[in-house]
Amino acid sequence: MNTFWTTLVERREELLAALLQHLIISLTALLIACLIAIPLGIILAPHKKGAEIILQITSVLQTIPSLALLGLLIPIVGIGTTPALIALIIYALLPIFQNTYLGLSGIQPSIEEAATAFGMSKWRKLWKVEIPIALPVIISGIRTALVLIIGTATLAALIGAGGLGTFILLGIDRNTPQLTIIGAISSALLAITFSFLIRFLQNRRPRVTVAVLLIFLLGIGGLTWAQNRPGATEEIVIAGKLGAEPTILTAMYQQLIEENSDVKVTVKENFGKTSFLFSALENDQIDIYPEFTGTVLASLVKNDQDPASLSPEETATLATDLLQEQFSMTLLPPMAYENTYTVAVTRAFAQEHGLENISDLLPIQNEIRAGFTLEFIDRTDGYAGMQTLYGLEFSSVQSMEPSLRYQALMNDDVDIIDGYSTDSQIKEYDLITLTDDLQLFPSYRGAPLMKTSFAKTHPEIVEALNKLAGKITEDEMVTMNYAVNVEKKTPQEVAKDYLQQHDLLEVD
Repeated sequence: MNTFWTTLVERREELLAALLQHLIISLTALLIACLIAIPLGIILAPHKKGAEIILQITSVLQTIPSLALLGLLIPIVGIGTTPALIALIIYALLPIFQNTYLGLSGIQPSIEEAATAFGMSKWRKLWKVEIPIALPVIISGIRTALVLIIGTATLAALIGAGGLGTFILLGIDRNTPQLTIIGAISSALLAITFSFLIRFLQNRRPRVTVAVLLIFLLGIGGLTWAQNRPGATEEIVIAGKLGAEPTILTAMYQQLIEENSDVKVTVKENFGKTSFLFSALENDQIDIYPEFTGTVLASLVKNDQDPASLSPEETATLATDLLQEQFSMTLLPPMAYENTYTVAVTRAFAQEHGLENISDLLPIQNEIRAGFTLEFIDRTDGYAGMQTLYGLEFSSVQSMEPSLRYQALMNDDVDIIDGYSTDSQIKEYDLITLTDDLQLFPSYRGAPLMKTSFAKTHPEIVEALNKLAGKITEDEMVTMNYAVNVEKKTPQEVAKDYLQQHDLLEVD
């Protein structure tokens, strides 16, 4: 409990920022969903067949898994707040429309006849009679939608939209339950608070409800403008994948750029997937992110050569050339260390079965329970390649999130996992990494990736980032990852320490 309160105090500013982001995304999605679903419910209340069609459509949309929906939206609208808002709006339509329709269509005919007998026009009857009667049911639908939105909005962190999901992802990735608990509790309290506020409106007059919604709308608009108002200093956006290592690298990029230019840097951490970041770069939603030479050849460009057959220098050259030819992107000279794929087992398991190389797994392949990331399972330089090149077919292969696979291995839920050669958990848990004796895994060296047009207009940034070219050994990267994941130092201070120790940043 002491650790929880200490973490809460240390992270209070980050928590407030994430809470504000979560609030803006959630309430904006709710208001837009209301503006769509309530008028639609009013229009279709007298038309049962039309309402049934809309109910079926919104029901189908709500069954689409959130990650799948985000994956479908990203190629169309990019990453960040926009796809998150669209997804949340889609999920909120069903409860709001359904309750609006049911509330209005369920009004007793005698009440409708009495209003008509008093000579009320259609719109006056709607405003004075129908909406006041249906309002408690409509508000109930809005409450349901709000709770759904606030819970689902935690996934916005995966695509750079921020919010409380950032704490949850960080907690899982760095094995820090306190962060996960803080994110989960904050999200739950937010849902409870606003659910109570909306319940307050349930028995109020329509004008009071409308006034409160307008206040929310103006407040959200003001907060959004305050966060995004233009400034005199140029601002660039750097993003990184999920994990300690990309966060350390983005912190280095930020510190080097701000030290050597007048540019202000915004960092978006912990994107979930390579494809998300690459799409963001293509759509000018970010300016720079750390990529790896092997990933470029295996996943991002059209390439006829086998990356595993190339030397590290050849891999970097080919990746740079193909990115330039196919996407007009520039990959700067890479760092020294290799962060290639590896497969790991516990020391006890390796000793029991005499394992040193990946090919040593063949005799026991039918007994092995593997826990791999979904990306590794599907990649030609991952499990798919192990099947082809090594002839391995494990008895059980479970897909899991990167941060969970080490826990699964240590809990004896699986026997073998994929990892990266610089993962701190290899050192932390004293694991054995099997030698890639048939050379399946290509070279993976990290380097800043940006559009060529950006590189040409920002030579001072290119010069600053090139200070990392050829720097950082594998041991140094493992040590830095260990400092963040195990010793619980911040990526920013770890990055700063390295840069200052190697005379790449002025000492304070």
